[in-house]
Amino acid sequence: MNILDKIVIDKRKEVALRKALIPTSQLEASVLFTRNTKSLSNTLRESSSGIIAEHKRRSPSKAVINYKLNVQDVAKGYENARVCGMSVLTDGKYFGGSLDDLIIARSSCNLPLLRKEFIIDDYQILEAKAYGADVILLIAAILTREEIKSFSEFAKSLQLDVLLEVHNKEELQKSIMPSLDMLGVNNRDLKTFTVSLETSKELSSLIPDDFVKVSESGISSVEAIKELQPYGYKGFLIGENFMKTDNPGASATEFINNLEV
Repeated sequence: MNILDKIVIDKRKEVALRKALIPTSQLEASVLFTRNTKSLSNTLRESSSGIIAEHKRRSPSKAVINYKLNVQDVAKGYENARVCGMSVLTDGKYFGGSLDDLIIARSSCNLPLLRKEFIIDDYQILEAKAYGADVILLIAAILTREEIKSFSEFAKSLQLDVLLEVHNKEELQKSIMPSLDMLGVNNRDLKTFTVSLETSKELSSLIPDDFVKVSESGISSVEAIKELQPYGYKGFLIGENFMKTDNPGASATEFINNLEV
């Protein structure tokens, strides 16, 4: 069993427990549920940098990344750095995140916020909206085509953008549908954790131009972005590179300044 399988098994238990504790009516009554969302896909289309900066305390591949920072400072720092959006890990067991991180980020900045989560149930999409997200992530490796369609259409009905993540050609081909806004190529093999930008390059020509192309994982230099831009990528998800420093906002500022030179 690989790490993704383990995460999904644990996630099903976690979601079942949360559904038993908090009814959907309570989520829909959230003050944030009626807010107008911000489109990350539109922001990326108009941006010269395309940086989506992540808040991530740890990961299964890297253990601890940074537990010393608070979400509020990170969110404000990213906003000052002029990133296009912020990704907030809300998985607790494997990434040290929580929905509280999402709501704190929402109160601290005006960036489009991506709820980075292993979504296996409509309930998590309602949570995303109730806690202030603008975008949800769907992972093709853990979902059927029918689930991707159902979840993405439900997200669109809540005015949420949808980023669909793929790792290979098979996942991409089963996933392409009009209810997606962005197609993300994860350069990390979730079974072996090896990272290669070649994955983004190889899949780029298979992604229709209707979708914003996003490259994820292993992007730690300005050179990597310049290497991927000719392949049509407009979004670049960067997590560990900023979070492993004492000041992610300052790191993101320096990175974007160097990129736009």
